[in-house]
Amino acid sequence: MREWGARRWWAAAIGAAATAVLLGVVTALIPNPLFSRMIAPEWWNYPVWIASALLSGLLLATYVTPGGDDGTGATPDRGARSSLSGGLLSWFAIGCPVCNKLVLLAVGASGALTWFAPLQPLLAAAGLVLLGWALHTRLRNAASCPSPARKA
Repeated sequence: MREWGARRWWAAAIGAAATAVLLGVVTALIPNPLFSRMIAPEWWNYPVWIASALLSGLLLATYVTPGGDDGTGATPDRGARSSLSGGLLSWFAIGCPVCNKLVLLAVGASGALTWFAPLQPLLAAAGLVLLGWALHTRLRNAASCPSPARKA
């Protein structure tokens, strides 16, 4: 990441901000008229939300080609599944347990409170680990197989 130019850092900042707004609005960590929470957020929801947004922004930046690169040297994406899984787990972790329709369909309202809510911190940890692993994989692959220089 030390060699990243302004283009990638801007992509990381914009991606992190967009992810923070998207996750914050749909999980009602950012109060809004579209979504509401029936259960107040836990203290750890906020750090997980911000960490997920930052990792997602950095991940997005790994997909941005450096200035002057035509992208022909793209490496196979080994981190895509981890990044998608990590993002989804983070969303499930910071969301209201009884507001999530998928959880309600799967285990019902009482199951959401007694079974799913205690698992949310574990989902948060798993989501952050997967996002971190995806970022690590993308950065390692970029360093081991850099894009070729553009022909003049």
